[in-house]
Amino acid sequence: MGYVLIALLFLLIVFLLMAVRVVKQGYVYTIERLGKFTLAADPGMHIIIPFIDRVGQKVNVMEQVLDIPGQEIITADNAMVGVDAVVFFQVLDAGKAAYEVANLYQAIMALTTTNLRTVMGSMDLDETLSKRDEINARLLAVVDHATSPWGVKITRVEIKDIRPPLDISEAMARQMKAERLKRAEILEAEGDKTSSILRAEGRKQSSILEAEGKRESAFRDAEARERAAEAEARATQLVSDAIASSGSQAINYFVAQEYTKAVGKFAESPNAKTILFPVEATQLIGSLGGIGELVKDAIKPTEGDVTTRSGQPLPPSRPRASVPRSGDS
Repeated sequence: MGYVLIALLFLLIVFLLMAVRVVKQGYVYTIERLGKFTLAADPGMHIIIPFIDRVGQKVNVMEQVLDIPGQEIITADNAMVGVDAVVFFQVLDAGKAAYEVANLYQAIMALTTTNLRTVMGSMDLDETLSKRDEINARLLAVVDHATSPWGVKITRVEIKDIRPPLDISEAMARQMKAERLKRAEILEAEGDKTSSILRAEGRKQSSILEAEGKRESAFRDAEARERAAEAEARATQLVSDAIASSGSQAINYFVAQEYTKAVGKFAESPNAKTILFPVEATQLIGSLGGIGELVKDAIKPTEGDVTTRSGQPLPPSRPRASVPRSGDS
């Protein structure tokens, strides 16, 4: 009797252990009753009927990363490129993910690979290298729409690497080098242009300042000549007035004065030992005797005698001998 009770107690413990199921966090268990899906057990403890209910599949509902192996893709311009990609997805409906597709991971990988070939095969090589964001967006839209019946949400599709052929890579490197050399030459030309403009501006400002200086100098020279002309005009006016008031005596005085200055310049020459005068000059020298009389007549007072500072009358001037002129006997 005691053995029977022990056996029944053991069976009860085993039955309870089979009836209790604990679901870990991040997973959802599918519960099948007599082979049919009836419940998606969330994380926590659940009671099932032993031998009638059982756990079907343990579905991971965390966001997962699926690595897409490298693919050789021919672009629209017949260039062969190697492409690697990754897919981020999350199971939203454990029942659909477990029973709508046989192998979820393999199905997502195959779907992503085929659409990757379709999207990149419709682009040129330059577009595939420069429009990764567009490729990612198109792949995300297509793959997410295709996997929605499986209870899966595709959160992101990323192109990891694009490997163009070796010869194309070398051509791209030469193109990049040529482009950089072009930019350097353009920058250098712009620098030379700016430098030339600045130098031209400097020369322009210098020319303007020089012209203004010449203009100011010419203006001042003209003003000086104008003043000199005014002074000469005044002197001429004074001479004209003197001639008008004194007659021929003033003319003779001025002519004699200029002649005396001209004759004096002959003696200033350090190399002149002998001075030769023309006949006309000797005749004019003979008239110097009369110049003194002309001067005396010009400065003689009209009325009364001229006195000295002490009040004494000046002595009468002595008669001056006349210089014989050339041609006189």
